[in-house]
Amino acid sequence: MSFRYNSGFGNEFASEAIEGALPKGQNSPQKAPLGLYAEQVSGTAFTAPRHTNQRSWLYRIRPSVVHKPYKQISNGLIRSTPFDEVTTPPNQLRWSPIPMPTNKVNFVEGIVTMAGNGDSSVHSGVGVHVYAANDSMVNTFFYDADGEMLIVPQQGRLVLFTEMGYLEVAPGEICVIPRGIKFRVELPDGASRGYICENYGAMFRLPDLGPIGANGLANPRDFLTPVAAYEDKEGEFKVIAKFLGNLWESELDHSPLNVVAWHGNYAPYKYDLANFNCINSVTFDHPDPSIYTVLTAPSEIPGTANCDFVIFPPRWMVAEHTFRPPWFHRNFMNEFMGLIFGAYDAKAEGFVPGGCSLHNCMSGHGPDAATYEKASTAELKPHYLDNTLAFMFETRFVCRPTKYALETGELQMDYFECWQGLKPEFGR
Repeated sequence: MSFRYNSGFGNEFASEAIEGALPKGQNSPQKAPLGLYAEQVSGTAFTAPRHTNQRSWLYRIRPSVVHKPYKQISNGLIRSTPFDEVTTPPNQLRWSPIPMPTNKVNFVEGIVTMAGNGDSSVHSGVGVHVYAANDSMVNTFFYDADGEMLIVPQQGRLVLFTEMGYLEVAPGEICVIPRGIKFRVELPDGASRGYICENYGAMFRLPDLGPIGANGLANPRDFLTPVAAYEDKEGEFKVIAKFLGNLWESELDHSPLNVVAWHGNYAPYKYDLANFNCINSVTFDHPDPSIYTVLTAPSEIPGTANCDFVIFPPRWMVAEHTFRPPWFHRNFMNEFMGLIFGAYDAKAEGFVPGGCSLHNCMSGHGPDAATYEKASTAELKPHYLDNTLAFMFETRFVCRPTKYALETGELQMDYFECWQGLKPEFGR
């Protein structure tokens, strides 16, 4: 299979798998070309300002209304708002990677909710999930009506067959599936594991650059959107929908990935995190992590994101007279972290690829004792921090862990011990 992409973040694209499938001059002619049906999918309100308005026109073999009624099915380990199964502690929390399944589990079946906040019904907050799967989805499709899905693979590639075309996403890359877009996932490498941020709020976009200027961080041209590809198949198929926190299933007699052409700016996309252009200190002091923001989902309060997606990739460390790892800190914002590969520079051990941590509002966190001792006595020569890729979902609301997250054997009950070696040195 070959993958073809459009490039550029938020652009208007026009893509057709068969020449002549896109109508010329208008979106919904009395009769669409090639006997197709015209269907608009809107990711924002009709009257959203032009610079934030997102919609695409799809020209498909059958419209999306052709399906049997949805019936509720088991949610498995997927949870949604309100996240109130258990009381949320103020403690620092860290988990080892969830184990790979021993039986056949596809992408949707392998999703486990770790935490979340807000209320999907009023388009606010996030759900934070991990997934572990070993089986491809066959004749089964999924869409999320509650939010868009930012998927961060940690092990194994994903091939996502979406209504707008195909995406291949490997560890070190990310993809975003917009709210309501149907897709299925194949696993070309077998077992796969990773992270998902389900964003209930305003859609992810590139952050403003402010004093940085016109260039830096993630560049729009490096984001890739699929070109049109379609399935003209009949048979027994099912679609699973996530709607108001629950899973619902419908049967249909054809593949829903039957879009022959589309145009617009509401579409799945992928991004290679190796293309991120870091901005860093070249004099002194450790900057705030906001300088590593790849995507942001703004809230109604300027400067306070519903969610920021932040990465800590390979980069030069050159600041002088400075404690170079992240300092000890307590935040208004709430941080869920994961590690894709390598080691994180603020932890000597325990935080491993596939694992995750949660530091909620005003919970103290920072380097462990071993890292502090090493970094505070190191000779500060220019140093290239290599073979590392960590990320953070930073959100304005407290992330409430699920019952599973607080009871699983992967919860590291001794996490607090990593700071107990920090002894008082005052006056000594």
